[in-house]
Amino acid sequence: MSLLNKLRDATKGTPYEGKIYLVGGIVRDRIMGGAEEEDCDLVLENSAEELADFLYSKGIADHKPVTYSRFRTAMIQIDGHQVEIAGARKESYAPESRKPAVAPATLEEDVFRRDFTINTLLENLHTGKILDLTGLGLADIEAGIIRTPKDPNITFEDDPLRMLRAVRFAARFGFKIEDKTYRAIFEKAPRLKIISSERIRDEFAKMLMTSRAAEAMEMLRETGLLRIFAPELEEMCGVEQNIYHVYDVWTHTMKTLEALTSDAVLELRLAALFHDVGKPVVKTVDENGGVHFYSHQIVGAKMTSEILSRLKFDNNTIRKTAKIVEMHLRVGEYDTSWSDAAIRRLIRDAGEELDLLIALTKADKAASNTAMPSANLQELERRISEISAQMDIPAITSPLDGKEIMEILGIGESKIVGEIKNYLVNEIIEGRLAPSDKGSARKIVIENWGRKGA
Repeated sequence: MSLLNKLRDATKGTPYEGKIYLVGGIVRDRIMGGAEEEDCDLVLENSAEELADFLYSKGIADHKPVTYSRFRTAMIQIDGHQVEIAGARKESYAPESRKPAVAPATLEEDVFRRDFTINTLLENLHTGKILDLTGLGLADIEAGIIRTPKDPNITFEDDPLRMLRAVRFAARFGFKIEDKTYRAIFEKAPRLKIISSERIRDEFAKMLMTSRAAEAMEMLRETGLLRIFAPELEEMCGVEQNIYHVYDVWTHTMKTLEALTSDAVLELRLAALFHDVGKPVVKTVDENGGVHFYSHQIVGAKMTSEILSRLKFDNNTIRKTAKIVEMHLRVGEYDTSWSDAAIRRLIRDAGEELDLLIALTKADKAASNTAMPSANLQELERRISEISAQMDIPAITSPLDGKEIMEILGIGESKIVGEIKNYLVNEIIEGRLAPSDKGSARKIVIENWGRKGA
């Protein structure tokens, strides 16, 4: 039985029948043809806590409800779906707080506290009747407009995160932010500073995962929101490049984002956004007017780590993204003269990020006016496939362990042991040593480091 049917059946023939409404994204998405089986929000003019307890007593909740009396809300879980129940309320905010003071209200008052008109529609759980209490929700969905239900300056003053949500919804649905709402975002952008890094991160990541990520980034830049949490990205705007690029760094970056495939994962999208973030910092112009960005990938990787850390991304996402940024020139430098050893080094160095690195290279070159010949890239991918089939390169380890190396050299623990192991791995990569050839490995160690203490 579906989530909504369970809710209907549990409340049919009770005082709750006809008084519970779906609200927010689930109503919007149902009207727009989206999926039904998802988390949902409910609103009613009575107590949310009492309804949650009632649903639990009917045996349809996975566990006891969690209640938030201060905010007149309760959370229950049904078949793994989160259901948030809210008593209709009015809100008021202190200037430097994101947590409102709430008071009981009517449904009409409740919808006007919400973020955008497209999210104010109510659907009666039992009759299916749609209530458009702002008179704008249905029309704005039809016209593709993002608009606040009340004065946008008040909406964004109360909750600055809604400015990011406006951009996200515009990018997700291809909607236009209404002019007055857009101007209010521009005016209220500095207020985003009171929002936690974690909440900004979540909205930022969701924007990047839309099919219009580049449009979202442009809106962030134009409204001034971007400079609040990632000013380094805005610095790319207007930075002219060399003869290999027709666009400035910012526009090239947006074109790179657009060139990614629809299934691109978050780390790849982040890497596309940050791959040239180091260019404004390292840009030089020689005596002939030539533009150079020496080591921009190294500087950019460090900046990427710093920015993503500031936004509280997890360590794995930071590591992967920074690694792709640091290596983003490697694949593009390929030509058919590369030896098999060079291919093995690329596979080893890229590790599990190799596929993402290749995907970024394709997008990066598509956004340049000197695209790498597709035949070259296809040849590289073919050679990577063939060489990987012959040897599990990322799994290569030294034929000799640390203890064996110390015994050969007659030494104790030392950083040189690690250096020797890396040297032996490189000999395997170069094709001069078999992975399991301990005898040859011993000779290499003795010839290069000598037998001490023997």
